[in-house]
Amino acid sequence: MALVNNPQQIRLAMIGMVEGNGHPYSWSAIFNGYNKEAMAECPFPVIPEYLALQPPEAFGINGARVTHIWCENRAEAEHVAKCSNIPHIAGSPEEVIGEVDAVIIPTDKGWEHVDRARPFVEAGLPLLIDKPLTDNIEDLRTFVRWNRQGVPFVSSSPIRYSPECVALRSRMELIGVPRLFTMTTVNSWERYGIHALETVYPFLPRGGWQSVVHSGDEKAAILHIRHECRAEVVLAAISDLVGGSLALNVYGTKGLLSAQHKDTFLAFKTHLTGFIHYLQTGIRPVPFEETAELMKIIIAGVWSHEDGGERVYVEDVDIE
Repeated sequence: MALVNNPQQIRLAMIGMVEGNGHPYSWSAIFNGYNKEAMAECPFPVIPEYLALQPPEAFGINGARVTHIWCENRAEAEHVAKCSNIPHIAGSPEEVIGEVDAVIIPTDKGWEHVDRARPFVEAGLPLLIDKPLTDNIEDLRTFVRWNRQGVPFVSSSPIRYSPECVALRSRMELIGVPRLFTMTTVNSWERYGIHALETVYPFLPRGGWQSVVHSGDEKAAILHIRHECRAEVVLAAISDLVGGSLALNVYGTKGLLSAQHKDTFLAFKTHLTGFIHYLQTGIRPVPFEETAELMKIIIAGVWSHEDGGERVYVEDVDIE
């Protein structure tokens, strides 16, 4: 069942911008197309670079458009609107209520997401919330409660849809039984660890994630995660690992497979298309049970770091 009144003409609001995250520019451009001259001045140079590689027909998703934007800094909102063809700049987040059909929160600070989402939850607007959904137990319990109440929201890492890593999943029979996964990311465990974790997550059965050990520090976090199928997972979140970021290796009893995520445009578009399909059909792109388990693993990593690298069991992250 559709979650919006007109599934073929969906009005979206892009709400919020934080330092180091250019999603309002890129995600809005994927929906709306973009102004090449204005986008050349985007403060995230990689965005106009990969947008320029796309043919005109690559832009647009099933009749949905970003019609409203709000950023904490109005000048930033004005620039995003100019770059990504957004007609309306809101004076506050709540101003878009009644004007749009759904809201995208494109910010990646999980500890802010309950507060950012709350006015739209109360207004009954469906939400796409950027990764990670949260990084603390109190807010995860709030999201669990909202899900049980039927609040329409989804959240996942776009790197789940990395074409390079998805293609690797189709070749797993070549390496026998998987015994070790490694995956890298830039930035911190709290903000970007979900990229590494959610890339590996679909390779292994849901519900079997056992324990997490976080070693290192804020600039170089190394996570050792165990799964009941005897697969070991080692994830690295290193602040300046730009060239070596989002590299996946899978070691099996018969061989090795490797991939590095490159096609950001396609991963983002697949991610956003899944949200629009959700609005049109009510079918979630990712089951909430997966999102909740992923957040429990993220939180277990945070707790392990706070406890000096002690092993934390995922089952002890109690969301009830």
